[in-house]
Amino acid sequence: MSGSERNHNPAGNNRPETLDCCGGLNNVDYSKMDVTLMEELLKHINFHDSSFCVAVIAIIFNPFFWNVVARWEYRTRQLSRLFGNPYLACYALGFMIILLNVYRSHSMTVAMRAQARWGVMDRTDVFYAGIALMVLGTLLVVSSFLALGFTGTFLGDYFGILMDEKVTGFPFNVTENPMYWGSTANYLGLALIGASPVGLLLTAIVAMAYKVAIRFEGPFTEQIYQQRSQRRKHE
Repeated sequence: MSGSERNHNPAGNNRPETLDCCGGLNNVDYSKMDVTLMEELLKHINFHDSSFCVAVIAIIFNPFFWNVVARWEYRTRQLSRLFGNPYLACYALGFMIILLNVYRSHSMTVAMRAQARWGVMDRTDVFYAGIALMVLGTLLVVSSFLALGFTGTFLGDYFGILMDEKVTGFPFNVTENPMYWGSTANYLGLALIGASPVGLLLTAIVAMAYKVAIRFEGPFTEQIYQQRSQRRKHE
């Protein structure tokens, strides 16, 4: 459904209209939703805990770092000059991103272990749901990496290492950003397995950070390939 499509209430229907996540209108009055569960979840989270703060910083910093560095490389080619060629420069940035993501995962795990478990989540079905999410997340991450390769995964486009054509097979025929959403599924699964309310919140922050990153990366990557297409037309 396009963003311009709307479903209006018929005349005389006095139920409040609210926007859904796709931009359509629905008849749910969110002011009357039961927020008890959310309040209970937040009660189990210590927002002043240093490990929680470190995890939040790591989550936000990572996509900010790689987007800033990759765009700087695209505009200046300084990393390619420093390492002698764009491939070595891309590998160096890729390994740095991997290390940062390992630290992010570590900081989230430390925060989850430092804070209380939640009895509502401490159930067998929730545990196995977490296992299923981690299996799904790992599948998306690994298959995405195999489809794109190292340079395709770690911003090779910004180094001038462009793919011949857009990857449309699995997992990209399931979701447009499988690496990001697979990683998010892994963190959600870990939170469910650990019955961790702080893990749920940190996972939500991961999802929001990725959402912002996608808004910056998607159009910029499209622009890179459009410029290549225009150059080829003039050759």
